[in-house]
Amino acid sequence: MFVEAVMCPETEFAKRRFLLTSEQDLRAIVASSAETVLVNTARSQVAVDGADAGKAQKSVDPVVATRTRTAITNNINALGDTLDMIRQGEAFDFDALQPAAASLVDSVTEAPAVLLQMTRLKSKDQGTFVHCIAVAGLMARLADETGSDSDTVQLLTTAGLLHDLGKLFIPDAILKKQGELTDAERRIIRTHPQIGFDILKRYPGVPQVVLDVCRLHHEALDGSGYPLGLSGDEIGPFVRLSTVCDVFDALTTVRPYKRAWTQEQAIHWMFDRGHLFDRKMVLTLGRLLDAMDPQ
Repeated sequence: MFVEAVMCPETEFAKRRFLLTSEQDLRAIVASSAETVLVNTARSQVAVDGADAGKAQKSVDPVVATRTRTAITNNINALGDTLDMIRQGEAFDFDALQPAAASLVDSVTEAPAVLLQMTRLKSKDQGTFVHCIAVAGLMARLADETGSDSDTVQLLTTAGLLHDLGKLFIPDAILKKQGELTDAERRIIRTHPQIGFDILKRYPGVPQVVLDVCRLHHEALDGSGYPLGLSGDEIGPFVRLSTVCDVFDALTTVRPYKRAWTQEQAIHWMFDRGHLFDRKMVLTLGRLLDAMDPQ
């Protein structure tokens, strides 16, 4: 079977995300102080059935793939139009964004691998828009997997679409800089969650969870995040969910100064930083990604 994690209360188990095939590993788990062993049944089956099963899981019906690509392209364009309206100070109707959110939920349910493939190909001009689509799609799947009802899934999808609104008001010279940011530039870019929150709050009818995700998606469990420095239980489950999805997409995206990480590298990096991220959310996302686009 495929073990995602061995959860020990006092120490870190030496291995994580591994196929349990040896008596030595089994004895090590039994001898540890583990309270929980998280097993990925989907990956366990792939390991048993062999490479052909993995290939079959990746395949998407061409008609479905084409329909999904068209829908996602339309979502990117619709989001771009909405964000441009907000940037220009025009009236924003929260309900008008709901068809795009509903379409994205349908797309990521029908052909999630297509979403991953498309959103990995971000141009510099569409980077923020496509990132928001990717985060929204991941949030939809993760919210559904963690037990949210359909209304909440769509609401969180909309929150994902709007979470980086504040970046529209950060200079392009910083957002598109070909290299690492200076300390001064980092201070500027760290203002974007509060900027987005302040803008969204002006419009009637924007739900609190959307405001929270926009403002708090860069908070960290140990209090080292921004803009408020919240910690632990001060950070609600939906914000924790958005943070994991946001960071995952950032890590797996090509930047001018770094290569894109693999899905596994990103999940491992976040899991190893349980002081920053909700580990259960990270592991659940890892399992979902294995099913969506196994590597």
